[in-house]
Amino acid sequence: MNFLATLAIALKALRVNKLRSALTMLGIIIGVAAVIVMIAVGGGARAQVEAQIKSLGANLMMVFSASPTFTGARAAVGATHTISEDDAYAIARELPDVLVGAAPALRGSGQIVAGNSNWSTSFYGVTPDYFDVREWTLAEGRFFDQAEINGAAKVVIIGKTVATNLFGDESPLDQTVRIRTVPLTVIGVLASKGQSPGGSDLDDVLLMPITTARNRVLGATALAKSRSVGSIQIKLLDGADSKLAEEKVRELLRQRHRLQPGQEDDFTLRNMTEILQTREESSRVMALLLAAVASVSLLVGGIGIMNIMLVSVTERTREIGLRRAVGARGRDILQQFLIEAITLSLIGGLIGVLLGMGGAELIGELAGWPIQLSLSAILLAVSFAAAIGIFFGYYPARKAAHMSPIEALRHE
Repeated sequence: MNFLATLAIALKALRVNKLRSALTMLGIIIGVAAVIVMIAVGGGARAQVEAQIKSLGANLMMVFSASPTFTGARAAVGATHTISEDDAYAIARELPDVLVGAAPALRGSGQIVAGNSNWSTSFYGVTPDYFDVREWTLAEGRFFDQAEINGAAKVVIIGKTVATNLFGDESPLDQTVRIRTVPLTVIGVLASKGQSPGGSDLDDVLLMPITTARNRVLGATALAKSRSVGSIQIKLLDGADSKLAEEKVRELLRQRHRLQPGQEDDFTLRNMTEILQTREESSRVMALLLAAVASVSLLVGGIGIMNIMLVSVTERTREIGLRRAVGARGRDILQQFLIEAITLSLIGGLIGVLLGMGGAELIGELAGWPIQLSLSAILLAVSFAAAIGIFFGYYPARKAAHMSPIEALRHE
């Protein structure tokens, strides 16, 4: 008997018992749908973490001034400045084996005015190294140079959000903005970076030479004398051990700040890569939970297929005997029942794929989670469903194929 004839017989048998076939496929449908959702949510979470790492700057570590304590109450991080430009330069100079560079930054905030428009945002005084460490690129214009740092030049580079709110569709280049009554010329617009892991707008920023921020905008005499900064941004080498780098930076800063053993750090270290890895780990745990649900559902579905096929073999014993009596071989019977099992699995798998895709989209909309569907994931789920059909359908098919024709014909 050829394959097409066997396939036609198998499909006819499934059509005769539509409800039983549908219930048999239910476990496969749920399992495959769960697999699709798991892969979509897990892939989206990984893509989001990678995008956030890219937006922050790869392998980023930050040093902040420690939060001081006043009469038993701890102030906010950075309320006082205990780190300096010289600390940043020392880190870059003395730890070249674990990091690419270290860039000091001085933060402020205020109302930015351009013509009749104004916008409240944060501004940072930085050095040229800052752009390399944070992997900032320009949409238009240029960066400021060391000569402009030395001369505290009145120049500024703005983010996309600031540019849009102050100038609309007009080019900001060579336009003048005022910060705390200080006029600054826009020389560049930063390329868009999107949101940070905390949800803040990375494009709502304004960068100027650190000397301009300290001497002209903030006007802080004490800061000028100590060359104090609010933070130091550190970019680690690709593949560098972040824990080891953190220990080396801490040891160097404690030496420079003359802190005694047992004395509390007067600075705070934050490893952004580890924070993002923690978020990725949480997403992975969620994906594993979905995988467990999918595995159980597929297992139950497979067992359901085996049970139904065993019942079907018992019900169709006389049919099997007649087919054997008129010349059907054992492998023809085996092929027929395997086709039935695989067909149930594949149809269930395809329905599960559609439900899984819809479920993933729904989860993305309602929970605000990123999702990422791929053709390879869909093919994997369908292939797995087919494998379930073969694995759990083989025993009933083999039992049918090895029936004695005489005993089968005598079956009541």
